[in-house]
Amino acid sequence: MGAPARAGDGPLERRLGLPDAVVIGLGSMIGAGIFAALAPAARAAGSGLLLGLALAAVVAYCNATSSARLAARYPASGGTYVYGRERLGDFWGYLAGWAFVVGKTASCAAMALTVGSYLWPERAHLVAVAAVVALTAVNYAGIHKSAWLTRVIVAVVVAVLAVVVVAGLTSGAADPGRLDVGSDATAGGVLQAAGLLFFAFAGYARIATLGEEVRDPARTIPRAIPLALGLTLVVYAAVAVAALAVLDSAGLANAIGPLAAVVREAGYPDLALVVRVGAALAATGSLLALILGVSRTVLAMARDRHLPRVLAAVHPRFRVPHHAELAVGSVVAVLAATADLRGAIGFSSFGVLVYYAIANAAAWTLGPEEGRPPRAVPVVGLAGCLVLAFALPLSSVVSGAAVLAVGAVVYALRRAAT
Repeated sequence: MGAPARAGDGPLERRLGLPDAVVIGLGSMIGAGIFAALAPAARAAGSGLLLGLALAAVVAYCNATSSARLAARYPASGGTYVYGRERLGDFWGYLAGWAFVVGKTASCAAMALTVGSYLWPERAHLVAVAAVVALTAVNYAGIHKSAWLTRVIVAVVVAVLAVVVVAGLTSGAADPGRLDVGSDATAGGVLQAAGLLFFAFAGYARIATLGEEVRDPARTIPRAIPLALGLTLVVYAAVAVAALAVLDSAGLANAIGPLAAVVREAGYPDLALVVRVGAALAATGSLLALILGVSRTVLAMARDRHLPRVLAAVHPRFRVPHHAELAVGSVVAVLAATADLRGAIGFSSFGVLVYYAIANAAAWTLGPEEGRPPRAVPVVGLAGCLVLAFALPLSSVVSGAAVLAVGAVVYALRRAAT
């Protein structure tokens, strides 16, 4: 941890302003959730889907507030890895970083497979690997190009979602009576749906992990996180209402490509192709930001020697952590070629919730002079994360806990060796 700086290990360049940071968060959240999580969440919650969405938003708001206060205090790459280390101790920072890198690497593979399944279902794995290679190259060339590309993707995806909402709510197929909230819902189903939908809100962490590349981070990050979260919630709620009004909860739960099903049922079958392209773009935007965020956490952990030191190198021209980006891209490409989409999403959700639980615990330790959030915020956030994590399917809980345990053992062995 006290090793001298070497050529290529210098600070990253601060290029991102408020609009760029908000767009990176939007690209992460909107892409992951709206096309992937609605159907399984409806399957879990039935008519309680909107309750699950509201619960996920509450937990996400608490996490966003805790993360924003911590990011303003520690504006460096690494996110909760840094916060946990500084506030709770080296082990908790390491565990947060491990959960983030492992969980989000699985999430990268899931988003790449989503791109493939929408663009060319018969060759989904091949398209997924190609997407990973292309976006790793974009990130390698510099973060400014990544932010620009993400802005374009978000604009197109939001336009597509607006078309879905308008087509659904203005069609004769829409029936407000289908929004009978909670009539057949169970508490367990609503909690599981919230856990699945929380996966869709998790992109605001990408803003915090870019702390070393944001201009005026103490001011920009606390503004960017709630802005991105609020805009995403508005989009999610509008799309969910439109989908339920047209399909009802049972139809949504059983739909293959639920948003395409919405426009077909609404009487606009030609829009299904537009929705498929929008879904692929949304997943591409998520994949772009995910690779970006995971590589920055790898950079931070490598700087502290929790990962090989070679991964801390910063490109002398592009000023990006190029070794970390290449390593992450290589692992994701292998997973995209071999993994199962549903398993990758469930595994990722558990790791993400553990990551945010540690963020809330770290925020609890902030003093009033350090910008501490209201006491209820980290308490509700921590409890919410743990409840939603263990409400996930048993296979996700078991595999996620096992991988976290492996990480803890690796940490203990490393400490014993030193």
